[in-house]
Amino acid sequence: MSNDKLAQLSAAGVSIWLDDLSRERLNTGNLAGLVRDKHVVGVTTNPTIFANAMSKGEAYDEQTKELAARGADVEATIRELTTTDVRNAADLFRDIYTATNGVDGRVSIEVDPRLAKDSDKTVAEAQDLWKTVDRPNVLIKIPATEEGLPAITKTLAEGISVNVTLIFSVERYKKVIEAFFAGLEQAKANGHDLRGIHSVASFFVSRVDTEIDKRLDAIGTDEAKALRGKAAVANARLAYAAFEELFATDRWKALAADGANAQRPLWASTGVKDPNYSPTLYVDQLVVKDTVNTMPEKTLDAVAEHAELTGDQVTGRGAEAQEVFDKLEAAGIDITDVFLVLENEGVEKFEKSWTELLETVKGQLENVKG
Repeated sequence: MSNDKLAQLSAAGVSIWLDDLSRERLNTGNLAGLVRDKHVVGVTTNPTIFANAMSKGEAYDEQTKELAARGADVEATIRELTTTDVRNAADLFRDIYTATNGVDGRVSIEVDPRLAKDSDKTVAEAQDLWKTVDRPNVLIKIPATEEGLPAITKTLAEGISVNVTLIFSVERYKKVIEAFFAGLEQAKANGHDLRGIHSVASFFVSRVDTEIDKRLDAIGTDEAKALRGKAAVANARLAYAAFEELFATDRWKALAADGANAQRPLWASTGVKDPNYSPTLYVDQLVVKDTVNTMPEKTLDAVAEHAELTGDQVTGRGAEAQEVFDKLEAAGIDITDVFLVLENEGVEKFEKSWTELLETVKGQLENVKG
């Protein structure tokens, strides 16, 4: 069976989440089929995913008409449409959530990306989304910008489960773990049961290669060209080494003794952008226990068909990964600038998608009102 490879991936400790959600997937039974047949145990969304979903087909028309009749504005309509999808997906995954004690069966929804530089408004939005969706298996996505870090801590402190998104550098990832620890410590002080709080840290993969490969091509030396397609996997392996290091500290052990759940690394942006690379590169090379790999359906299908799974590809490979970065710097790549560009671009792309979403829904409301 083609699904054996996905079963192998799951057995290796990798939770398979789908990086997509739409009303059509829910209504047609497509998502339920992926859960049944392809070992999908969670879903992630982002502004781009919702912008794409709402620009196609008629799945949202009926609810949009109802909202227009009630006088809902564009922002309120978007909130209703997106949270309805997330709530229904959360109900679909509820049995998995229960069976895994909350580890999987998760559905993520992102705070308004326009708030990425505003800590207080991000926290208020996270609380509002949590209450609106009203499902224990939702994760509220907060970007790992400098301003996002305190928002992550404050949101966790309220007992809200968080998916930290847009992480590119290991340096920033360590700060995310620090924010996670601080949030759980405050949650405990606030009287929350730590067993009910879950979190993942979404480490973006393919975009690292896209940006660094572009710079290596510009340098043009043989040494530079030899490093193409190596940075993203090396970066993720260094992130996992940081995960192992920080979740072995006394600070974490104290939280774990109080029932806290570890914040798992999640490999995001795992669809390959360069057609010269294997479509399963960012799955095959990042197999390791206690992680999530969230994939677009195209990547999921590619893994099912021809993944080359050869066990753990991450543990103990930190030194080897660091060598890649040493060579990149020696070749003239400014790593700090790469991560700064990627974070800014990541926020900008989601802001652009949100603007597109606003325009799409505005047009649909106007059409309904005639």
